[in-house]
Amino acid sequence: QVQLVEAGGSSVQAGASLRLSCAAAGGYFSRYHIGWFRQAPGKDREFVARIKDNGGSWDYADSVKGRFTISRDNIKRTVWLQMDRLEPGDTALYSCAASLLTTTYIGSYSYWGRGTQVTVSS
Repeated sequence: QVQLVEAGGSSVQAGASLRLSCAAAGGYFSRYHIGWFRQAPGKDREFVARIKDNGGSWDYADSVKGRFTISRDNIKRTVWLQMDRLEPGDTALYSCAASLLTTTYIGSYSYWGRGTQVTVSS
């Protein structure tokens, strides 16, 4: 098992940058693939980005490619999501999650943080 806590969400203007963090406690962190997901009011939760357990591969949703960057440090037991050129459509509750599989499928992620709110105004 692993416990995840997100931080870094804020209210910003379009075009601004934010860096979210996902800190992990417990478990063998280096064995877990980490994904970022987001959910806007009235919308389904959607995939944003994921990174392999060793950081060797990653994926991004089409909507954030070129703007978001995921990274991790297994010694610090932390995953980051760097978000640049934020848009109003990025407004959502952002959650990180852990899986033993390399996947973008929400159902494969067993452990979730409570999320951090990102609000982007125009």
